[in-house]
Amino acid sequence: MVTLTDAAVSTLEQVLAKSGGAAAGLRIAVTDGGCAGLKYQMGLEAAAGDDDAVLSFGPVTIFVDANSQPFLSGVVVDFVEGIEGSGFKFDNPNATSSCGCGKSFSAGEGGGGSCSTSSSSCGSSAPYSTH
Repeated sequence: MVTLTDAAVSTLEQVLAKSGGAAAGLRIAVTDGGCAGLKYQMGLEAAAGDDDAVLSFGPVTIFVDANSQPFLSGVVVDFVEGIEGSGFKFDNPNATSSCGCGKSFSAGEGGGGSCSTSSSSCGSSAPYSTH
């Protein structure tokens, strides 16, 4: 379903450690919104939901709800650092297009694309949120 690169695991391990044990893992979800129709959301979670897929990457646990699972099938999440900022990048083979700010995508038949949650994107927010 979802794959994390070593850079993403390392960064998420640090984020989870800073939560002081309040978070059991990270939720990755796809919700309606953004200029292309769908958007990625990431947030720390205390526990998995009843319909969640639970994925383990060493010290990092990822929760994906049932509605998001089809949109995240085959996704690779990376953490990238560059001159314009740093953030999580989603390489999604299900995305047929993405918006200019890199936070929103549309899905359908064919095509693929990538989306970034870098802190330098237009209208950007933190690459994760706490719940």
